[in-house]
Amino acid sequence: MVLQTSDAGLTAAQAAQRLLADGPNALPGDQHRTLWSIIQETLQEPMFMLLLAAGSLYLVLGDLQEGVVLFGLVLVVLALTLYQEGKTERALESLRDLTSPRALVLRDGLPLRIAGCDVVRGDILVLAEGDRIAADAVLISGHDVQVDESLLTGEAVPVSKVAAVPSELKAAARPGGDQLPYLYSGTLLVNGHGSARVTATGPRSEIGRIGTALETLTPERSPLKKQTARLVQVLAVIAFSASLLLVLAYGLLRGDWLGALLAGIALAMALLPQEFTVVLTVLPALGAWRLSKQNVLTRRIAAIETLGAASVLCVDKTGTLTENRMTVVQLYAESGRSMECESLLIDYATTDELPETFHTLAEFSILASVADPFDPMEKAFHRLGQHYLKDTEHLHRDWTLMQEYGLTPELRAMSHVWKAVDGAAHVVAAKGAPEAIMDLCHLDANAQARIAAAVEAMAATGLRVLGVAQARFAGEQWPAIEHDFEFEFVGLLGLADPLRAEIVEAVGQCRTAGIRVVMITGDYPATARAIARQAELASGEVLTGDAMALLSDAELQVAMNTVSVCARIAPEQKLRIVQALKASGEIVAMTGDGVNDAPALKAAHVGVAMGGRGTDVAREAASLVLLDDNFASIVRAVRLGRRIFDNLRKSMSYILAVHVPIAGMALLPVLLGWPVMLFPLHIAFLELVIDPACSMVFENEPTEADVMQRPPRDANAQLFGGTTLLLALLQGVGVLLVVMGAAAWGASWLTEKETRAFAFATLVMGNVALIFSNRSRTGSLWASLRVPNRTLWIVTAVTLGFLGLAVYLPWLARLFFFEPLPLPDLLTALALGLVSVIWFEAIKLSRRLSPRPTL
Repeated sequence: MVLQTSDAGLTAAQAAQRLLADGPNALPGDQHRTLWSIIQETLQEPMFMLLLAAGSLYLVLGDLQEGVVLFGLVLVVLALTLYQEGKTERALESLRDLTSPRALVLRDGLPLRIAGCDVVRGDILVLAEGDRIAADAVLISGHDVQVDESLLTGEAVPVSKVAAVPSELKAAARPGGDQLPYLYSGTLLVNGHGSARVTATGPRSEIGRIGTALETLTPERSPLKKQTARLVQVLAVIAFSASLLLVLAYGLLRGDWLGALLAGIALAMALLPQEFTVVLTVLPALGAWRLSKQNVLTRRIAAIETLGAASVLCVDKTGTLTENRMTVVQLYAESGRSMECESLLIDYATTDELPETFHTLAEFSILASVADPFDPMEKAFHRLGQHYLKDTEHLHRDWTLMQEYGLTPELRAMSHVWKAVDGAAHVVAAKGAPEAIMDLCHLDANAQARIAAAVEAMAATGLRVLGVAQARFAGEQWPAIEHDFEFEFVGLLGLADPLRAEIVEAVGQCRTAGIRVVMITGDYPATARAIARQAELASGEVLTGDAMALLSDAELQVAMNTVSVCARIAPEQKLRIVQALKASGEIVAMTGDGVNDAPALKAAHVGVAMGGRGTDVAREAASLVLLDDNFASIVRAVRLGRRIFDNLRKSMSYILAVHVPIAGMALLPVLLGWPVMLFPLHIAFLELVIDPACSMVFENEPTEADVMQRPPRDANAQLFGGTTLLLALLQGVGVLLVVMGAAAWGASWLTEKETRAFAFATLVMGNVALIFSNRSRTGSLWASLRVPNRTLWIVTAVTLGFLGLAVYLPWLARLFFFEPLPLPDLLTALALGLVSVIWFEAIKLSRRLSPRPTL
């Protein structure tokens, strides 16, 4: 079916109407979690099951008030969990919207880049090499279009597409056909460019009808999640075994089997660190959302773990270190047969006219470019012509493009063949790397040396240099390759692309953080060296693509240990650079934008695709997408990645530490023949503190001052390995010893219920002290009081306020089996809770004074 749509595309109003009628251009099953599904998942958590079991047991025992309060706590914890999960889901949903495939369409006659889900029937898609096709469509114009339809057919060989003839259009054929005009959603344009009219979206597209591979994908488990899952499994076995032993010991020693069951449930609740799952979901997801605010989109959450460990950043020059705002500032022309050369520096503000010598150079640079360019260099050539040639015969808006020759790895030049209006022989214009243009022109050694010297002089000032050539051709049988034209050298153009203002500072931050920056560019070596000097990259030899081709993998690995600038690098050579760095044990982050960059992006530990100029293939191969294509954003992302990992480690160390005294107070008093100190209600209250503390409080912790002064962490090091695990456990043991001591001391002059209140107040304050103590790896607890974190103070205030109510509100005190404490005793308990972490503060002080690595 041919849709009645003008070549200018739809209007915004028409598009909105069709989007409302047809729905979003989304695949079946691409849905987020509903509130009900989150509730179901939450209620299946062991902690909730234990709370429900305890509440039910109290009801069976006839203790209605205790049972109702426990069920009420279930609702409170559920609400808190739903808030956390909802916040996480909203963050993930916004990331899904941002990272969904983008499409360039014509709306109201103007190109507009929109989310793929907003594409509607009748839209005109503007397609270029590397684009993922957003919807089923019919090609209405195009050049050398080839599409990879393997997603639908399984065949890896691309198929050619031709523009549709409206009178011959039939029902769309099945995918895989050659020389047809039909394009399909999800397939990949691997060559050429063109425009297409959308015929079907969403579930009405070919991929929508046959189902989507996304439904079969399972979320990737990161190394951290695997490591934590093993820890939780070990603790779950310990919790089950210890609870069973406690039930048996309690029942046999005291003959109270219902009390034994309650004690066993309390111990299981105390030992089960179900907060690990919450932390591993909430912190990375909200961290990814924070990264999006830094113009970095996270396509794979697991990449955040690796980002802070990056030791080498491989970056493009153009658009990443520089502004990608090209301006022609110098021209070099060879005049006449005498081969005399002339050079001109251009200042658009003061240079009113362009000497006739340079008119042909400007003219053919435009003829070798597309008429409506997206490329910054080609835009610069058009601006040059519009400024200086607008009243001359050198602008040929009425000429017809007959043939195109694109860039190839073998020849870094492109040519356009034009049909002049007067019917003269075809005019051929070529532009490209100076050495490629010299090769096309078959120049003698003297001419090549003269031009090479001019290129070197221009490139040494940081200019990007392109050569231009012209030819004439009669007939319609186009040569198979550009070398078969009789080209004449026209001249050189030097383009300035200023370094981004923040680059020097960003490179300096990398240096202090122990991260090496390697610039990789296809540009001329002298240009690359000049830009590296401006960016203050480490000095050293420049490795060229030609020199690299002569090196073995082992030799390249050795060379990359010292090289900071790689020039004249072909996209496919980037993969070898990444592999060489990885072989040396480096953690590599790599930027890229083209189709040929995809293998290197996928091979890197963290692939970073360009969001502005990058292709869909590059974005899909990458873990991160850089929205503003700015190197400084990568450095900010590394900083934030280190912060996220720091906060993950702080949070999980706190969880491990706080469960030790809770489990100890649920177990040891029973084994020692003391009165029971913790019932399920007490542990449920503590969970109300632990849950928001481990997720919301630590997630909001600001970046530590020294985060970019440390060397990259070992990406393979375990989060709970060695000293970190030991200190977390020792923190918990320290609090446990103080609380047990408080219980023993209190029992000497207080009643049983007062002793329980005294020990519980000490435990709650020890819990709060652990939060403050774990806020910083090296800073003191007292210093942390000056670091802003509003969520922390809210949690602390609510905790202490509720503790006061539990001790002094009569009906609540009865539920907790407390009796009101004299105020001095309560203050003593709170002071003991603080003292329980002082020893750890002493260790942090010694670490601050010691030159050894910090924890």
